[in-house]
Amino acid sequence: MAEARADADADVYVVEPLLPQRLRRPSDLLRFFSTLIVLAAVILLALVAKQTLNGLEADVKEGTTLVPDLLSRIATFLGGAAVLIVPVAFAVERVFHRDGLRVAEGLIAAIVGMVVSFLLGQWLVTGSVEDLRMLLTGGRSIEPLNTLLTSVIAYATAVRISRRPTWRALMWTVIALDIFALFSGRQITLPGAAVTVLVGMVIGYGTLYGVGSPNTRPPGNAVIASLRKLSFAPVSARRIEDDHQGSRRYAIGLSDGSSLDVTVLDRDRQVAGLPYRLWRRFRLHSETRRRAIRSLRAELEREALMAYAAQAAGASTPRLLGTSEIGTEAALLAYEHLETTPLDEVPDSEIDDDLVAQIWEQVELLQIQRLAHRRLTGDGIHLDGAGRVVLTDARSGEIAAGDLLLRLDVAQLLTYLALRVGAERSVRIAAAVIGPDALAAAMPLLQRIALTRETRSALSKDKQLLPRLREEIVALKPQAKVEEVRLERFRPRTLVTIIASTLAAYILLSQLSRVNVGQVITTANWAWSGLALLASFISFVGAALMLRGFVPEPLPLWRTVLVQFASSFVKLVAPAAVGGVAINTRYLQKRGISPALAVASVGASQLVMMIFHITLLLLFAYITGSSTATSFTPSRGLVVVMLAVAVLVVALLGVPPLRRIITGRMRSLFSNVLPRLLDVLQSPRKVIEGCAGTLMITLAFVGCLDACVAAFGGSLDFTAVAVVYLTANAIGSAAPTPGGLGAVEASLTLGLTVAGLPAELATSAVLLFRLLTFWLPVLPGWASFTYLQRHEAL
Repeated sequence: MAEARADADADVYVVEPLLPQRLRRPSDLLRFFSTLIVLAAVILLALVAKQTLNGLEADVKEGTTLVPDLLSRIATFLGGAAVLIVPVAFAVERVFHRDGLRVAEGLIAAIVGMVVSFLLGQWLVTGSVEDLRMLLTGGRSIEPLNTLLTSVIAYATAVRISRRPTWRALMWTVIALDIFALFSGRQITLPGAAVTVLVGMVIGYGTLYGVGSPNTRPPGNAVIASLRKLSFAPVSARRIEDDHQGSRRYAIGLSDGSSLDVTVLDRDRQVAGLPYRLWRRFRLHSETRRRAIRSLRAELEREALMAYAAQAAGASTPRLLGTSEIGTEAALLAYEHLETTPLDEVPDSEIDDDLVAQIWEQVELLQIQRLAHRRLTGDGIHLDGAGRVVLTDARSGEIAAGDLLLRLDVAQLLTYLALRVGAERSVRIAAAVIGPDALAAAMPLLQRIALTRETRSALSKDKQLLPRLREEIVALKPQAKVEEVRLERFRPRTLVTIIASTLAAYILLSQLSRVNVGQVITTANWAWSGLALLASFISFVGAALMLRGFVPEPLPLWRTVLVQFASSFVKLVAPAAVGGVAINTRYLQKRGISPALAVASVGASQLVMMIFHITLLLLFAYITGSSTATSFTPSRGLVVVMLAVAVLVVALLGVPPLRRIITGRMRSLFSNVLPRLLDVLQSPRKVIEGCAGTLMITLAFVGCLDACVAAFGGSLDFTAVAVVYLTANAIGSAAPTPGGLGAVEASLTLGLTVAGLPAELATSAVLLFRLLTFWLPVLPGWASFTYLQRHEAL
């Protein structure tokens, strides 16, 4: 620790660590990554839209020929000369203002820009990136990236010329003139110019973050000076622990014996935590009107407004005594000092019922005035010397809060206190203060995603706490709804599905690019195509019979068939193994079957389907391997597949977290399956119907694929087609894409090709098969889905 003299006249010293002379600003890192993303997007867009870009470049080139020759020459001279003169003039101006260090940073960025642009250019010229090279050079012998321009832009970015409006306008004007001169002289292309500018900016921001920037945070003596302007008389000052958002805090002693707690908001900290805030804003539904990126002034006003509103509501919070900006780089908020202890530091044994009730009373005062605290954790709840509750950390709050934010506060505090005193005490005392109705309203929000990071971390040690809280609330309010509010706009698995769907679409489009779809439809043999269509329809009847067979209660046949068509519509938005299960379960519940038995019936049908699938795969693989070993030997491939599957299973079950997830999912799906199967076994007719339907589904799909192969003049053994289909279906069921899109097509095409069909014929057969079994049923599936919903069958 070092002591820095703050004011010689008053002899006030600020005890604080020496502030670093340079620091890495999160804002520079954010700009670096943002520019890098824009650069990647520009290159990708340019590669995709090459024809449009070539046309645009031709139009611009034609437009430049209309510019008078004299004007073009003047622009060329001014651009070429001024692009060097302006940076030099700015450097001279900075040196005269004793800011030569900034010029040195700019020179470092310029040198790095020159080296990087040269290396990138060499890689583009000599590497195997023909498309990118053609994009940036237009096929001419020019630099892919203009080395001089890259260096100048890196320099301008690193010296933060954007903060000087006059210099910024002048700099970008001469850069635009230079690009115009280079383009009209066929020394650069439009994509090359855009990439050059963006690469220069990336290097500039990267240099700023790597080298660091001069620390402009005002030291403690500037804080003391600002407090004096607010008519305070500081006599001592000491830096204390930063708050949870990384803002500096000072303990200030005043001449009258009182004290202040001062929070300093530094401008360069305003983007700290931005990725997490953006992620939460993007992922979660929220009623908050707070911006993810907040200006220094907006942050100051928000915290001050929340502090004054909490005081007006009568809540016990530290009084805000004054606010002030400290130059242009920081601001402060001065609170009265209260000797308090964070609740996190209070042992659980000392948290009695009266203390818990006090906490809820303080939160109720905020709720009455529609104030959301947003951080009801152990570091936001304090106790003073007399044991009274004090709420701190007003900056996280929200005024005029909506119902969702108020209910989130209740859910957060209820969970935090339950972690400290137990679920029963937490619910009982909260109900006594705010009433059972408020708890019932917050019950749907008792979700991990709705809580603070600290609380979510603590819940990982007691995963049954939230269910226990719900049970306690239901015991108080039996008629309360237990359905969770959907807070997440999407779950992480949705991102996996999107990525997988994108890859699937790429695979599918690559297949379509090799085949003329119109020719596929017109050249297919209509007789075999009709037979394939019939087989596709039979598969839906088989699915209905399978479901009826594993449900002891009677189900109408044709309505159950309609349900299977409806599931084909749902497959468009759900993975193949999920859509059918959800629709069938919902259908059985609407038929009056309890949810547990409905899930058990569908689970039983899926279990038997899996057994049949594996058995048929082994059977057909054995037959195929023994009868056609000279041309197609899937029996060997089957051994490799089985070994790979075995290794994968061992790997999954060998990792405890993955093992718990898998066993938990399987247990929840098949927990009541065996009792349900025993119910079905009491009726031989049901067993026959279920097994016949299961077998009919598989044989119908195999027959459909075989007919599609024959429709294009191909010929394969039926057992070989069966092995291909059963293998591809297993892969498609595991794929996270809707209906196994992409995975099924790729697997079927590969399998048929390995079996001996030409690649073009195999692709055509697979496209026809998917058209008949996946795409064509969508329209009748939508009609069935609508009809069943209208008649309350779904």
